[in-house]
Amino acid sequence: MDGFPRDEFDEDFDPDDPAYDVAPPYWFPGTRMPDEARRIGLTHHVPDGALLDFAGRLDSSRTYHRVVAWVMLAVFGMPVVFYVIRLVQDLGMTH
Repeated sequence: MDGFPRDEFDEDFDPDDPAYDVAPPYWFPGTRMPDEARRIGLTHHVPDGALLDFAGRLDSSRTYHRVVAWVMLAVFGMPVVFYVIRLVQDLGMTH
């Protein structure tokens, strides 16, 4: 260390921002995306990727996260259930 007093407790002699550190910290958005999602271009910047990232961060050991997961399942599943009911009703009317 030229010209700077050496800290006697300093054990890290590497630069603070090494260029070879390519992995972002785990708390950055989009880091828990599945590899397949990243491969097809989904990131936390697009709506589908943001939902996938949000759902991927839910922890099943926490009660509130389980409630949120069930609500999300209902929100995204109910239109399918309603469509199937309507389809069955329409098929029943034509015969």
